[in-house]
Amino acid sequence: MKVLIIEDEPMAQATLAKKLMNGFRDMEIVGMTSSVQNSVEWLKENEADVIFMDVELSDGISFEIFRQVEIKADVIMTTAYDNYAVKAFEQGSVDYLLKPIDQDALERAVSRVQKNKGAAPADWMKLVNSLQEQIQANQKPSISTGKERFIVRLNDKIVPVRTSEIAYFYSEDKNNFLMTTSGSSYVVDAALDDIYAVLDGSRFFKISRSCLVNITAVGTITRQLGGRLKIEAVPTAPFEMTVSRSRCDDFLAWLER
Repeated sequence: MKVLIIEDEPMAQATLAKKLMNGFRDMEIVGMTSSVQNSVEWLKENEADVIFMDVELSDGISFEIFRQVEIKADVIMTTAYDNYAVKAFEQGSVDYLLKPIDQDALERAVSRVQKNKGAAPADWMKLVNSLQEQIQANQKPSISTGKERFIVRLNDKIVPVRTSEIAYFYSEDKNNFLMTTSGSSYVVDAALDDIYAVLDGSRFFKISRSCLVNITAVGTITRQLGGRLKIEAVPTAPFEMTVSRSRCDDFLAWLER
């Protein structure tokens, strides 16, 4: 089977390619793209049997690809902690993988694709429209005053942390964390989408699918190639805090309020 990987994070792209090459002898990676634009250009000139497609790309949401070019290949969506997307995939009987991608989950998804060869394709446009509406709703800032504190667990202790003392929330290695303004990090049980829904949108912004930042934690901002923005956070983040390209304009408008 010829495989196209659509993924804008170089490490995630390389990791998925390695898992496919090591685990599936009948798969040949014929292309790797990182944006809506170059994916559309690739698909106009080439063909694949299976496409692994990330939800959020460097220049927007990947569903736009379906609007611009006919896709005949089987598609396996990949996403990180996007609960609303997962529910839509399940309702639309669409194969998906949660990131970071587990080898067993990858094998199950590929097996389903192989077994369903020749079956009726998913109603992609219906799914695209549904997901687009949910994503837009999900990205709208809350108009409420937001949750005042979060309860975290530290060994056998329960610690209340005031929201005003939280610099940012982030996802890493399948866990979600909050970082306080004093530099303490705690695991939080809730998904980032659920956390974002109860925050004050004037104070917190979802800069990417894996990070929510407090306006008080934003230090200097640097423009990067590809249109992204790099934030130097206070306190320093244990990861590269980057505003996804599709969110840059909204982020800058949010800062100027």
